[in-house]
Amino acid sequence: MAEESDSPRTEPASPRRLEQAREEGQIARSRELTTSLLLLAAGALFAFAGSHIVEAFLRILRRGLSLSSADAFNQASILSRLASISMESLIALSPVLVLLVLVSLLGPTLIGGWIFALKAIQPDFSRLSPLRGIKLMFSWHGAGELAKAIAKALLVSVAAFAAIWTVRGDLLGLVLVPAERGPAAAGGLLTHLFVVVSASLALVAAFDVPFQIWRHRRGLRMTREEVRKDLRESEGDPQLKGRIRNEQRALARRRMMQEVPKADVIVTNPTHYAVALAYRDSRMRAPTVVAKGAALIAARIRAIGEEHRVPVVEAPPLARALYFSTEIGAEIPGPLYNAVAQVLAYVYQLHRWRAAGASAGRGTAPVAPRDLPVPPELDPERGEA
Repeated sequence: MAEESDSPRTEPASPRRLEQAREEGQIARSRELTTSLLLLAAGALFAFAGSHIVEAFLRILRRGLSLSSADAFNQASILSRLASISMESLIALSPVLVLLVLVSLLGPTLIGGWIFALKAIQPDFSRLSPLRGIKLMFSWHGAGELAKAIAKALLVSVAAFAAIWTVRGDLLGLVLVPAERGPAAAGGLLTHLFVVVSASLALVAAFDVPFQIWRHRRGLRMTREEVRKDLRESEGDPQLKGRIRNEQRALARRRMMQEVPKADVIVTNPTHYAVALAYRDSRMRAPTVVAKGAALIAARIRAIGEEHRVPVVEAPPLARALYFSTEIGAEIPGPLYNAVAQVLAYVYQLHRWRAAGASAGRGTAPVAPRDLPVPPELDPERGEA
């Protein structure tokens, strides 16, 4: 028999295998997506608020270069001004820093969601192996990454060249722009070029995201033996489940048999089926099935009933209808109310006759009802006929 590791991995990963991989930190990630989002966010921010940031830094620069002769030779004054300028610069850059931090945290979650796996941050010294690095370089994965890097470089180069070519006249015209308007004009052109290049990287990410998802799923594919093993572990051993079901059925049967002595009557087929009914005026809306069975179980119900002097009524159509249309612990269906009422009336007459002293010969025993009104659709034999 072939080893499991040699078997082809042709089956998609099961939900349990995907969950295990996620717990180990193995999820689909696209660095291209995060990079493009960072660049696009920065480009959008500079497009809308770049002039304010440039003006803020120009004010900081003027303040930093505006030194009196006394301040220039005062070390404490220089340090105080440096600290103040540094704080103003940080405040001016704070929108950019906050935006980039948020995008860097939220970007990777777009295709994998949030994840915290301790195993992913544990040291793995096998990654330091030079042999493993060389093997990775000459693998299909390495070839794919190289092809992707070349394609990305070509795309970015073409996009940058096209963007520069479209604004070449404005770039050459910067030498004629007055000094006070030069920084703003140059900043606008640079922002335009930056956004165009970032958009080209977004195109790379649009291809890389589905590729990374496909590669992640492909790397988690399973052999047929692994699928069967995973199914056994997730759903349980069939033999063990069978034994548990048998134990549950046996327990339910014992519990059912304990209710037979409390029944008011047992309706029989007379040998194939037996159904024990109970009715309490104060607690039940309708007669309830407390036990039922066929063949050997039916015989056991009858034996327990006779042992505890529970009346037994032979009514084959009613017994079949009760057996097939009612579950244990459930009330009888409405169409059987009339038939069961006649049976219970007979049972109550029988109890009164016994209480009056049947052994002394007082009166005649009540006669069990015959030809009970059982709808044909509830009796399988009559329904088929």
